[in-house]
Amino acid sequence: MMMPLGQTQYMGGRVPMARKPADLLLLLAYGFGFWFTLGLAAYWGGKGFYSVWFPAAGLRLALLWHAGPRLTPAIVAVEILVNLAMDRFSITSPDLAMTLWGILRPVLAYGGVVALIRWLSSGRRAGVMAPPMPFSLAAVAAPGIAAFSALPEALLRPDRTAVESIQDVMISLTAFAVGDLLGVLIIAPPLLWVAETINRRPKGMFAALRECVIRASSTLEVALLLAGGIATTWLLNRIGLGSQPMPLILAVAWIGLRFGRFPVWIALTIVSILILPETAGAFSTTDRLNLHLDLATVVVVGYLAGSYCDAQKQARTDIERRDRLLFQAERLKTLRAMSVAVIHEISQPLSTLAIEAKHLHEITDGADDEIMRSAALVDRKAATLSNLVRRLRRFGGAAVDEPSALPVSALIESVAAIATPEARDQGALLKIGPINPDLVVFAQEVELSQALMNLLRNAIHAANDGQVELTGEKEGKNVRIMVTNRVGTSHRAKAGMGVGALVAQAIVEAHGGHLEKAKVHDGVAHASIILPLAGDDA
Repeated sequence: MMMPLGQTQYMGGRVPMARKPADLLLLLAYGFGFWFTLGLAAYWGGKGFYSVWFPAAGLRLALLWHAGPRLTPAIVAVEILVNLAMDRFSITSPDLAMTLWGILRPVLAYGGVVALIRWLSSGRRAGVMAPPMPFSLAAVAAPGIAAFSALPEALLRPDRTAVESIQDVMISLTAFAVGDLLGVLIIAPPLLWVAETINRRPKGMFAALRECVIRASSTLEVALLLAGGIATTWLLNRIGLGSQPMPLILAVAWIGLRFGRFPVWIALTIVSILILPETAGAFSTTDRLNLHLDLATVVVVGYLAGSYCDAQKQARTDIERRDRLLFQAERLKTLRAMSVAVIHEISQPLSTLAIEAKHLHEITDGADDEIMRSAALVDRKAATLSNLVRRLRRFGGAAVDEPSALPVSALIESVAAIATPEARDQGALLKIGPINPDLVVFAQEVELSQALMNLLRNAIHAANDGQVELTGEKEGKNVRIMVTNRVGTSHRAKAGMGVGALVAQAIVEAHGGHLEKAKVHDGVAHASIILPLAGDDA
C-alpha cells in the first residue's frame, strides 16, 4: 500500500543526508524525465505558453520532497540545460535574462514552498502539521505560488506570453496552476512511494505486500464504483447535460474513504488516462481548461478522501499503541510500589548489618592478615549494599503525585546509577558531562526519571562506538537534558523501549516541558528533554 504522505523519512519533512554521487544520479534521472515530460506537455498547451497538463511539475516536487530544498540550485541548472538542448531559447536572444528568470521562477517557488513546509512540520510546530498534511499543502501551494509568480511577466510582457486581455491572462495563469496541480498529484505520489519502498526494510516491504494482497479482495468493489462513475458521466454527456464531474467525484470519494490513498490513486490514474488523451492536440484553451478543472476537482477530492482514511487508520494505531504503553506504565507503578515495600523491609536489617560489619572491621585491626582482609571486604560490601538500598528507597519513596524542587544534577546522578549496569551489559560507556548544581526544576522525580531512562536505553542500544553522553545545560529559562550517542549508517530508531516514547513525551509535557526525539546529524544522535527552571533560575 502507499505509505501515508508526510510520514517516514521523506514524507515527514526530514531530509535524508544524501551523498554527492546519489545526488548526481538523481539529477541525471531528473534531467531525462524533465526532457521527456516537457515535450509531452506540449500536447496540452494553449494560448500562451502554459500547459494545462504539466507532468514535469510532479517530477520537480517529488525530487525536492525526496532530497530536500538544498537541490533547488541544481534543479535550476538542469532545467536550463534541458530547455537549451531542446532549442526552447537562444543564448544570443535579447530577452535571455527574462527567459532565464522564467525558468528559474517556478523552481524557486517549489523549493521555497518545500523549505517552508519542512520548517513548519519540524520541532514543536509538528503537532499541527501531522501527516499527511505537509505533502498535501506542498502539492497545492507550490503550483499556486508558481502561477502567481508569473503574473508580473504576464502583465508587463504580453508579447512573450501571447496573451493581451486581462481575461486571457487569468485563463493562462489558471491553466498554469491547474496543469501543475494535475502533474503534481498524479506523478509525485507514486515516485515518492517507490523511493520509500526502496529505502524500506525488507520486513516493511513484506508487510506492504501482505497489505496489498488483503486489499485485493476489495478490487471488485473499487472496479464497480469507478466503472459506474465513468458510465454515468458519459451518459450525462450523451443526453446533452455536458461534462458533469459529480458521478466521478462520488465514486473516488467512496473509494478513498473506504480504502485509502493507494487504491484511489489507481482510480485517478485510470480517469486521467481516459480524459487527458481527449484534451490533447487541437483543442481550445477554454474547453480544455474546463475539462481539466473538472479533473482537478475529482483528483483533489479523491486525495482528500484517501488521506482522511489513511490518517484515521494511523490515529487508531497510535491510540492502541498509547493504550498499551499506558498499561505498561501502570504496571511499572505497581512494580514500584512492591519494590518500595520490599526495600523498606530489608533496609533496617541491612543498616544493622553494615554497622556490625564496620565494628567487626575495627576490632580485627591488628589481627591476622587474612582475617583483616575478610573483615574489610565484608565492611565494604555491606556499606555498598546499604548505600544502594538507601538510594533506591529515596528514589522510590517519593509520592508519585507530589512534585518538588529537584536539582538536575541529582536527577542525572540517580538515573545514571541505574543505567550504568545496563550500559555495561551492552558494552557501552555512560559518560556524564559537567552539570551546574544550581539548576533546579520543579518535578516528580520518579516519573521524570522514567522518561530520561527511556532516552538512555534507546541511546545505549543504538550506540555505535560504545559511548553515551548525558549532559545538562541552561538554555534561557529552561534546562536541556541531552543524551548523545553515535549510531551506525543503517540505524533506525527502535520503538517500545522503557515506558515508550509516547509515555515519555506525556510525562515531560505534564512537567511543562517538551521532548525532542532523536535527530541524527553526521552519524551522531541527539535526544533532549527541555524543562522550565524553577525558582530564581527561571
